[in-house]
Amino acid sequence: MKDVQKQRPDNPLYIEKVGVKGISYPIIVSDRKKGTQNTVASINLYVDLPREFKGTHMSRFIEVLNEYKEEIHIKNFEHILNDIKTTLEAESAHMEIYFPYFIEKKAPVSGAVGLMEYNCCLLGMVGRLRQFKVGVNVPIQTLCPCSKEISDYGAHNQRGLVSVVVRYEKFFWLEDLIDLIESCSSSQVYPILKRPDEKFITEQAYNNPMFVEDVVRQAASLLNERDEFSWYSVEAENYESIHNHSAYAYIESKDNG
Repeated sequence: MKDVQKQRPDNPLYIEKVGVKGISYPIIVSDRKKGTQNTVASINLYVDLPREFKGTHMSRFIEVLNEYKEEIHIKNFEHILNDIKTTLEAESAHMEIYFPYFIEKKAPVSGAVGLMEYNCCLLGMVGRLRQFKVGVNVPIQTLCPCSKEISDYGAHNQRGLVSVVVRYEKFFWLEDLIDLIESCSSSQVYPILKRPDEKFITEQAYNNPMFVEDVVRQAASLLNERDEFSWYSVEAENYESIHNHSAYAYIESKDNG
């Protein structure tokens, strides 16, 4: 049969990324406590496309993925990308994996245990560049320092979300990155809280007020101390409780990659 994809296109221009998006697939993630954790990811796969070809063979992405079945893992991330690059006869290959990760978390006073969900991602490319990144979204609570300063009693607080992406040079635990970010908040967020826990968290936040700017600066300071990461970005958004807008801050390191 005629290979239409190999025909010359009407507009012979190089394309940086072509591929498939939104593949729902089971993956295995390293779990600090249990060894591994099974979860379901949304996967995007791309390659570059030379100017002389009309299209790429989309079905081949799925064929490569199916060869790994449930063995998609951060430890063989590069192998999958190299297989995609070879199979699609491309110069570069990209993979994006977005998945929920669950950690058992105890309430600070009662010890009530629940599952806390963190949305994470693995981002990688091989070819002209070899680069691997991990991202995690961590919910936090902050209490406004200005509100505390100007009020006779009380201060407004809110839930926020910190999104961190790191370029890693060696293995690390997702839990370590999550712990680092949660330590930069006025107080943590928990899946289950009893009344003694609520009292503890409310008072803890009141004694540790933080602007959104404080959050990203503290996170950056701690990430600078870690030799696993050659680059990072930290993005924080507070869903303000008394304003009709969010507060936002972003910081990133110098690119050493």
